[in-house]
Amino acid sequence: MAVLATPPLAISLPSITSTATSFNCRPQSTTSVPIRSTPRRSAAAASQLCTHENLTIDKSSLNVAVANSEGELWAASCLRVRSFYSFQPSFGIEDHKRYLAEHEFEALKERVAGKRVGFGRVSCINATLPASQVSGLSDDLCSACKFSDDGEDRVVVGTLDLNRCLKLPDEITGMKPKGIGADFARAYLSNVCVAKEMLRNGIGYTLVTNSKMVAEDWGVSDLYVHVAVDNEPAKNLYMKSGFVYESDEPARQARFLDRPRRILLWCGLPITY
Repeated sequence: MAVLATPPLAISLPSITSTATSFNCRPQSTTSVPIRSTPRRSAAAASQLCTHENLTIDKSSLNVAVANSEGELWAASCLRVRSFYSFQPSFGIEDHKRYLAEHEFEALKERVAGKRVGFGRVSCINATLPASQVSGLSDDLCSACKFSDDGEDRVVVGTLDLNRCLKLPDEITGMKPKGIGADFARAYLSNVCVAKEMLRNGIGYTLVTNSKMVAEDWGVSDLYVHVAVDNEPAKNLYMKSGFVYESDEPARQARFLDRPRRILLWCGLPITY
């Protein structure tokens, strides 16, 4: 589904264009290189569906869980670069892909380790399939996003971050809950994307459902996600998952940050003791 501190360094290359294969807008301050689900120059692209032919998967082989190895974090980083950008053939493009993936990987490791300022507890949650199944569907995806898990080769086909914190840098701030302890009870989803070949297999919905269960285990009562205002597939996914509208970003803020305007969606989670 085409729904997946301000970066100090911007890369603008004629061979790289943004795509709309992500389910939400990425938070700022995630990496020193901006990897965006929506382009700076064209907000309309955020609502465009990927035209890649979708492939049917064996859902019994799909595993959704928190990443537990650097190899899996690297595979997730590669999927994010692959999903958030469209690369035109040109000299050195593979080096650029790896450059972007390396920056996302380092930033992701820092967030998961609790070393990135502005983020609280962070987990990378991935949907994976056996490489033997993916290679028969997409050799490119298999080679780009493969990792080894306890002796088995698997491929990350969907990914997101669950961030427990009061706010994400440069994003709309959720208002629930209020008072002492809000930094432990509020969380945000970010960097949500599914491999373009695997869209319309329910992977995005499964990722969000799993992230809600992880958030409940953390004691989170209020879960948020930011979505570009014109990303209808994303809004449909989250509303299907129980999210409702809370607020939207002022147009002047979006213009200042040179990006499509966001809305903020909220979902209440049951409190368990």
